[in-house]
Formats: sequence, structure tokens, C-alpha cells
Amino acid sequence: MAPQDKNTPPPLPEPLRVAVADSHTHLDMLPQLPLGGAPMGTVEEALAKAASVGVTTVVQVGCDLAGSRWAAETAAAHDAVHATVALHPNEAPRIVLGDPDGWSRQGAREPGGDAALDAALDAIDALAALPHVRGVGETGLDYFRTGPDGMAAQERSFRAHIEIAKRHDKALVIHDREAHDDVLRILREEGAPERTVFHCYSGDAAMAEICAEAGYFMSFAGNVTFKNAQPLRDALAVAPAELVLVETDAPFLTPAPYRGRANAPYLIPVTLRAMAEVKGLTEDALATAVAANTARAFGY
Repeated sequence: MAPQDKNTPPPLPEPLRVAVADSHTHLDMLPQLPLGGAPMGTVEEALAKAASVGVTTVVQVGCDLAGSRWAAETAAAHDAVHATVALHPNEAPRIVLGDPDGWSRQGAREPGGDAALDAALDAIDALAALPHVRGVGETGLDYFRTGPDGMAAQERSFRAHIEIAKRHDKALVIHDREAHDDVLRILREEGAPERTVFHCYSGDAAMAEICAEAGYFMSFAGNVTFKNAQPLRDALAVAPAELVLVETDAPFLTPAPYRGRANAPYLIPVTLRAMAEVKGLTEDALATAVAANTARAFGY
């Protein structure tokens, strides 16, 4: 793909006949929507573009305190938006141990220790009580980006988020990267909330059967369309239709054939059609199931 193509938004897909929700998106990270600096019109444009192809609801996901506040405010301002709030698994170690390189969007940070993590968790707890906040996440474990020194902070944060989700009766949205066994173990130890969503499901078919047995929702993103993603397609094939969601994780994981360009909620139909093919379902049948599943998962 020529470099200039990466800056060209993918075209609008054929609209879905049955409206669905994008179960996991980051509108605040889209190139045209910088955190806190975006006029509401640009959020409205993103929502209108999505609605024009049958994506009438989005779940805006928080990854840090600033993003979680933004998610809650945006959901309060837009009927089509539901919020989730959390400290991302990679955020917890940055709060505790510091972030000298400024990898996250807060820039360089000093170590705050456990007290700083407790304060941040208290702030997430307060946001989770808001009526338009429908979930607690994305939380979980990420062994890809956080080394052994950060695992204790990640695990403490994850366990705290599980407790917050249960106490407020909100969905739990899980980020699980290269940590399947530990995520499943901690869910068993703590007792999972009634509604638990594996965002950007990344396990294999055997794990999908474990999740199905536990009643966990599995949300599939654009990477299910990638050539090297046969294990994901195998997992989708065995995942019960009543536990499957679809997401963009925008601006990341843009589905083929647009991989490498910025993702956005309006591209959900591309992923959903690929999923329907894997499941041997019609597009309308899968869209009907996904719409009902997302509403059930997030209680709207």
C-alpha cells in the first residue's frame, strides 16, 4: 500500500440492514478527535457517519482517568454513546512506578506508589456510579507491554476493578494480552461480575469454550479478518452466537483490506460481514444477535 493511502479514510461500507453497536471504541484517540480538545461537532460527525451504515450505538471506553472522565461526559451528552471507565492494565504500573519516557499521553510521570493507584481507583469508582457509565474497563492483564516489575500493580488494579464492577452492577470489560491463564484464574478467584466482556478476544478455540461455559461475552475486532488470524476465526466459530459482540477498538485494528489506516466505528460492517461468513450465518442473523448481546452485556 502506498504511504499516502494510510492517511486516506477507508470508504463507507454498504449499510447494515439491522442496526448494531460498536462494543468498544476510543473516539478520543481518533486522529481528528484529540482528548479534550475536540468540539462536540466532531464526535457528532463520527457518530453520524457510523449511524449512516447502521452502527447506531457505540461504547466509549476509558483507559486512564482523563479518558474515563471524557467517556462519561461524552456519554452524558449523546444518547448513542455509552461509557466504560477504568485504568488500562498498562496504566496501573505507570501510576505506581512512574513513566519516565512519557509513553502514555500524560507525558513523563514520577512514581506515585500504591497511594497514587488507590487515589486513581477511588476516582474510577466514583465515575462507575454514574448512570450513563455502563461498564468498568478496559481492565485486565497485559504481559506484552508491562514487564515483571509491573505485574503486581496490574494484578492489584485488575482485582480492584472487578470489585468495583460487581458493587455497581456494571459490565466488566477485559483487556487480555498474552495473559489468558492468569486473567481466567483471577476471574475465578474474585468471582466474575454477572456480565463480563473479553474485549478484542485474543484466545484460541479451547479458551472460547471455557469463556462460553462461564457465560463470558467475546467481542471480536478487525484483526479477525487478518490473514494470520486463523486461530481467532476458529475461536469465533465455536463461540455461541448469543455471546458474540463486534467492536472496532478504533483507531486500532482496522479490518482488511484497510489494515494500516485509522479505524472508526463506521467500519463495523466490514468486520461483521467477515464474522458472519466464519459463523455460517446470514449478515442479518448475526447483526440481530450482536445487537441484542451488546444491549444485554451493557444493560442499556
